[in-house]
Amino acid sequence: MSGLNTRIIDGDGHILEDNPGILEHMEQPYRDIAAKKGIIFPPIDHLHDGRAVETPPLRDGREKVGPDGWLQFLEDVGIDWTVMYPTQGLGYGKIVSLDYAVAACKAYNDWTYHTYLQRDPRFNAMGLIPMQDTEEAVKELRRIVTEQGMMGAMMPSNGLPLPLGAKVYWPIYEEADRLGCCLAVHGGCHDRFGLDHMNMYTPVHALGHPWGITLNCANILYNGIFDRFPNVRIAFLEGGVAWLLLLLERLHASHETHFQYVPDGEFSIGEEDDPAKIIKKLIEEDRFYLGIETEELTLPFAIKTVGHRPFLYSSDFPHEVTTKSCIHDIGELMESDEITADDKAAMLYRNAERFYKPEPEPAEAAVAAKA
Repeated sequence: MSGLNTRIIDGDGHILEDNPGILEHMEQPYRDIAAKKGIIFPPIDHLHDGRAVETPPLRDGREKVGPDGWLQFLEDVGIDWTVMYPTQGLGYGKIVSLDYAVAACKAYNDWTYHTYLQRDPRFNAMGLIPMQDTEEAVKELRRIVTEQGMMGAMMPSNGLPLPLGAKVYWPIYEEADRLGCCLAVHGGCHDRFGLDHMNMYTPVHALGHPWGITLNCANILYNGIFDRFPNVRIAFLEGGVAWLLLLLERLHASHETHFQYVPDGEFSIGEEDDPAKIIKKLIEEDRFYLGIETEELTLPFAIKTVGHRPFLYSSDFPHEVTTKSCIHDIGELMESDEITADDKAAMLYRNAERFYKPEPEPAEAAVAAKA
């Protein structure tokens, strides 16, 4: 154990996909065709590869992490439980074949369920839903939540033909509203943001993650998703906190000077509204969250601006991080005198409990009922 002396819930970890394992769960004829190609999901973008870039795990020669490695990581850092997101599957929005999108998402979800969720209760997951076909996405969201016990679904921050507030996706939000499950917008695909020909990767990685999240968050807000579906709660992950400060500032100023006519009841936010106040209200209502890393420079100011309620600790393991770096970063947060003990507890575990709302174990449920 790490000896960090705090409870920790990991709001955003990652699965390294096992393509042969996923193919075992894919229906025919898609299984045989994908097996011949050796791939399931399209490349995330053209920017990750084709460069002499190493992350700490790659430089250290770490083997590919599977369920055993994940359990060891949880033990070593002292994490109660984690919520797992894909790696290759971050680019599933780039699939353009409607039927194949359905087959790929179902196979990934079934493999995740059997490989991780049935392995250990400390593993939780957000599934993939084929947003290319809204009707099928609604069905798959219902299946993974009600039959597989997943927390909800991940929506890609890049790749789909329309931003996430578009009307075609509203039935997905309606189903999430009905189920009471959560949704998460996750960064990872960096193309089409003006970064496509940057020769150095560091700024691509730094800017690509938050930009897709910022664009989709603004689109979701201004298309009235939170108003129209009052039980929907959404997290925006792997973009840090600085993008939220940018969004608050820019929307506040532009909303006061640019007046677009929209039909009554069709879209939101209204001319008389203040988008910054709306975001803060959504945070207070436990409907708006974002993932953070513990060493972010603007974190103290972000807490001062919007409070600590929206921030979810995200390990990002096993991508760029190691067990040692996670322990170090959480330790530094615990020692910080700029952030209160209440702030630390909220970010490290309380907020994740409120956002993901895991079902209690039978024994825990019985104790809660007596209480």
